[in-house]
Amino acid sequence: MHSTETAERAVLVALETDDSEDSLEARLDELEELAATAGATVIRKIGQRKRQPDPAYLIGHGKADELFAEVQELSASLVIFDDEISPTQQRNLGETLKTRVIDRTQLILDIFAQRARTREGKLQVELAQLTYLLPRLGLLYTKFERQQGGIGVRGGAGETKLETDRRKVRERITELERELGEVIKQRAQQRASRRKLPFPTAALVGYTSAGKSTLLNVLSGSEVLADRMLFSTLDPTTRRVVLPDGWGILLTDTVGFIRNLPHHLVAAFRATLEEVTGADFLIHVVDASAPEADRQRDVVMQTLEELGAADKPVVTVFNKADRVQDQYALRSLVATVPNSVYISAARAEGIPYLMDTIRDTVQTLVEDLCLAIPYSRSDFVALCYEYGRVSSVEYKEDAIYVRAEVAHSLAGRLSQFAVRNDTCAAESPEGTG
Repeated sequence: MHSTETAERAVLVALETDDSEDSLEARLDELEELAATAGATVIRKIGQRKRQPDPAYLIGHGKADELFAEVQELSASLVIFDDEISPTQQRNLGETLKTRVIDRTQLILDIFAQRARTREGKLQVELAQLTYLLPRLGLLYTKFERQQGGIGVRGGAGETKLETDRRKVRERITELERELGEVIKQRAQQRASRRKLPFPTAALVGYTSAGKSTLLNVLSGSEVLADRMLFSTLDPTTRRVVLPDGWGILLTDTVGFIRNLPHHLVAAFRATLEEVTGADFLIHVVDASAPEADRQRDVVMQTLEELGAADKPVVTVFNKADRVQDQYALRSLVATVPNSVYISAARAEGIPYLMDTIRDTVQTLVEDLCLAIPYSRSDFVALCYEYGRVSSVEYKEDAIYVRAEVAHSLAGRLSQFAVRNDTCAAESPEGTG
């Protein structure tokens, strides 16, 4: 569903059941934003309430007939369901509605296909698409071609073609998994190399379109793509951010989370999402102006739990504070959420408070050392300045005495020079920088 000169006219449908956690309005609004991101023009949004999904038509046969009439009246070329539909439901709905039918998963896959730029991203998207397509290949054939043989049609061309295509798809999936396996190894090596650098590492996480890329640009002075469209960032980007007290951290922007993130994508983007599990701490960016902000926070935390990263230190950033009408409620929220601030990344407002909060978090990840470094190893003094925060330096006859805060990784390398804390000066003019 790539953008063409004439945008596809889409009708959106969401089903609310007894087990639904989100309102129909919120789901349809988000689906509309997804459809617009993919390049479709939304001409109607329809909500259906039903105790449980219909196994054959999801929304029920009668509602499907009503939907057909609307599709014809509106000249819609596409119907998008917010719920994931089974191959059987997709076939039945397509035959009833006489137009193309896709679900939320296919829509997100299409957006990812449009947004993928790197080889890794393209491999991940193709793997997710083929994994989703495999059980639905039969939908691409006519009713006659889908017949499983029998008198007059046994071993017919349609049967042979379908099985051939299935085999080709499976072979391509195997090839993609092998290629991605190599990518995963390379990314693991890159992470291992970064771990050797004595920088604390952080990952930006949050619901899609919360403003993570904009915040990365503000903090690092970089120019990462940042727009209001969903999933503007697919490939992780790492930048160095220097804090006011001299500390430097490595900050990685990651793909945005979303409600019911398709499991095909979670599996395919495993290498990318491992950036989150490998970070020392997380910066959770929340769109404070979103009507479903609380629900979006819950989605992110649930995803972090699934990734095994929920126990990491978290700085919560309530972004887009300038769009929040009830400022009192926002301040009260920040007062109740530990380690949180409110900012406007777009206006660069509140950034000093965020920097202070990040600094306080980094303090829990570093060690305060008193070191007696031999003059022959003065390169370690330079390391303390470059990768830590030096508070005092004294050049004595026997050694260079340095008091510095350094990350745990560098502390291990410096431990051979450690001496009693009272040996070093508490602070000196040379200790700035």
